[in-house]
Amino acid sequence: MINNDNNRVVVTGIGLVCPLGLNASATWEALIGGKSGIDYITLFDAELLETKIAGEVKGFESTDYINRKDARRMDRFTQLAVAASLQAVEQAGLQINSMNQDNIGVIVGSGIGGLTTLFEQTELMLAKGPDRVSPFLAPMMIVDMAAAQVSIMLGVKGPNLCITSACSSGSDAIGAAYELVKHGDLQAVIAGGSEAIINPIGITAFNALKAISTRNDEPQLASRPFDAERDGFVISEGSGLLILESLAHAQKRGANILAEIVAYGASADAYHITQPDENGDGAIRAMKIALDKAGITPDEIDYINAHGTSTPLNDKVETTAIKTVFGDNAYKTPISSTKSMMGHLIGGAGAVEAAICIMAIQKGIIPPTINLTHPDPECDLDYVPNVARQAKVTTTLSNSFGFGGHNSVLVFRQYSEA
Repeated sequence: MINNDNNRVVVTGIGLVCPLGLNASATWEALIGGKSGIDYITLFDAELLETKIAGEVKGFESTDYINRKDARRMDRFTQLAVAASLQAVEQAGLQINSMNQDNIGVIVGSGIGGLTTLFEQTELMLAKGPDRVSPFLAPMMIVDMAAAQVSIMLGVKGPNLCITSACSSGSDAIGAAYELVKHGDLQAVIAGGSEAIINPIGITAFNALKAISTRNDEPQLASRPFDAERDGFVISEGSGLLILESLAHAQKRGANILAEIVAYGASADAYHITQPDENGDGAIRAMKIALDKAGITPDEIDYINAHGTSTPLNDKVETTAIKTVFGDNAYKTPISSTKSMMGHLIGGAGAVEAAICIMAIQKGIIPPTINLTHPDPECDLDYVPNVARQAKVTTTLSNSFGFGGHNSVLVFRQYSEA
């Protein structure tokens, strides 16, 4: 499909802060090296918890990006988002000033928001009374504050939004940004997701659901999507933000175009608050919508970045959904779950994985699914087990599925002028 230049949308910048690295290049090197970012929790004492492992962003210093006073008034999920936004803007070479600030937007998705601040301030209130609660609690904990602070820090005055759709939040933010640019409402959008819920209540909440791994004796082996011995996902933190621009705007300023986004598909299961439809109905419809909007057929997809959480049900259902949509091509299409290396960033996951799809197009390398050592007969596709693979990657599909039955799919392709 050849798009009219007037509605083509391209990606010109990537910012990543995640368990595998403090920027995009470091993250990519870890990915293709098959390294794990999962380890024992150090952000708090997890001794009493059932799960003692997570994917932390090690070595992150908020003051590398934000002055100390402002950083103290931001929850960690907001700090991570601001850092990623500054990286993305720098790579894109996007100058934001009075001439264009009204035509640039910010959409940062988050599934949960400032849970760490809320937990800490609740503890403080219970221990020392309500008078000790910070006046900054409200603006630190609300889920839209990452988007708001990115807007404030960069002087962006277009639409400023947060999308919350559980683990689909980051993908939905990019999808919404794509639609705004495609339809001419904005020239550019800083879009993606951020999450930081590695705290006692965050871990305990998912332990209570029996959703996360308890493989505490082998942290780096705990996240094992599509493997027969998988026992749940690993909670991680981080942020991924992209610069989306209209092709005309990017060309006019001479930007380096990294990839083109060609479709966004979304659906709802309308089935269960935490479990996916066992037939994969919602995931199937979201993938079909995305492919139809892109005007491409399944055989044109060179790589699928799977949602691949490492939970028994999700991986089985996603495999079924891919088989239904792709038919015989399901067995020919390389698929990987990069959550095997970095864990599950919840609202930040889809955005980081979208960035990975773009880098796979650029580098011609497909990241592996590590820890895939015990084949599951119900998960029998090509998950690029354990070792990265060189391949020509022109078009990619990224899946994100969330609690509540949210299904979001993004399609990226190599940019060409035609």
